[in-house]
Amino acid sequence: MATEAVPIIKVLFALHPGMDSLDFIGPLEVMSHARHNINDESTKAFSTTFVADAEFVTSAEGAGFRAHIDFEEAYERLAEFDVLVIPGGGVEPILKSKAEPLGIIQAYSDLQKKDPRKERTLLSICTGSLFLAQQGILSGLSATTHPDYYARLEKICSEVAQRDLAERCDVVEERYVVNNLRFDLDDEQQQAYIRRKSDAKPPVMRRKGSNAWKESNMRRESNARRASLKLAGLRVITSGGVSCGIDASLYLVSAMVSEESANHAAHIMQYTWQKGIVIDGIDI
Repeated sequence: MATEAVPIIKVLFALHPGMDSLDFIGPLEVMSHARHNINDESTKAFSTTFVADAEFVTSAEGAGFRAHIDFEEAYERLAEFDVLVIPGGGVEPILKSKAEPLGIIQAYSDLQKKDPRKERTLLSICTGSLFLAQQGILSGLSATTHPDYYARLEKICSEVAQRDLAERCDVVEERYVVNNLRFDLDDEQQQAYIRRKSDAKPPVMRRKGSNAWKESNMRRESNARRASLKLAGLRVITSGGVSCGIDASLYLVSAMVSEESANHAAHIMQYTWQKGIVIDGIDI
């Protein structure tokens, strides 16, 4: 159940054949431990829904996962979801056939442009960023992927820039990369912050987790600021290899719930959270 003050954050995982199991399970594990109140299990922060073309999806490791809904239903309900997660793995057949999750990625980005009043997040794990690049989502942004696929990501971004007459993506070597940070929504002076390592000193007026997330979907000034950002303020997070998806998911918990909740989830998992970078802002 959600707390009285803060609603449940709804997450859609787009599953596909040949995906890496940990790209899916890592973020799911993190989100399952996130609580608005770490001492109260009833304050679960996230609800998760799995979408796929078929009822069962087989991962690269041979594990079978059962989807809750198909893509037809996912498109109908897309406006419900606050976060869309794209696992990596099995990318080449999908890019060649232009199959899902390419369409749902594009639809989610288009939805943000049509309705920038809501704060939405697109999170890709490992080679899932190649899907984002193919759809032009990463144009003008910074992004990362598995180290073995830096060159492939660069190539796709270059081809897409020519195709769409768009800006190139800045491919960087980091655990995760966050675009369209939210800490600067209330303070014009914070626009001056540039990309920093995440252990930098945070701004005094940084937003604080779930309360700020809830409020950011209500304030007129936040809506106007969001609409002026790239992709109408769609927060885009890309991560490196499979374990980096855990780091990126912990960041998402810290931003949308609280840093305390993220640290608590990491503690339960006996995992050391390694920070990535944010663009035009400072990580919490």
